[in-house]
Amino acid sequence: MSITTAFRIPTVGTKGAGIERTGFAPEQGPDLSGIKPLSPWFFVFEGLMSGAYDITRLNPNAWMVLSGLGLVNMLVGLTVLGKRRKLVRTMLKNSRTRSILVALIGLRVGVHVLLGLLGAQVTTTAGHLVLAVLMTGATVGLMWFDQRVTFRALGLSLAR
Repeated sequence: MSITTAFRIPTVGTKGAGIERTGFAPEQGPDLSGIKPLSPWFFVFEGLMSGAYDITRLNPNAWMVLSGLGLVNMLVGLTVLGKRRKLVRTMLKNSRTRSILVALIGLRVGVHVLLGLLGAQVTTTAGHLVLAVLMTGATVGLMWFDQRVTFRALGLSLAR
């Protein structure tokens, strides 16, 4: 069931075999009217985390910085974005969001496997830099798109 139909199914009464039954309306989800869209910096932050593998290949000591950024990401998610938990929960319940997650993981693994099969493993700094930028860009773009589609489906404004 899509987000749109989950929020718009009316109550329907039916009669059958002399027994009157009334349908039930699905629970209306949480009130999302006051929700604001996630900030672009959040998407860039998540994109950076998706390019983390190639960033650590560029500089082996980068894992410390990425670990620190991961902790900051969790703290920001629990504090600053706390007011937007309803939006995040709504987006995570959507199958499109889960499909994007699986697609990004598949893209990451698929690119390295395909290049390995072709005998063109990414071993150079430039190659890892290109893959890190592509993964970051793909993550940012897909997360922004998913938020935009979710807001449209729920009839919410994207204005800040």
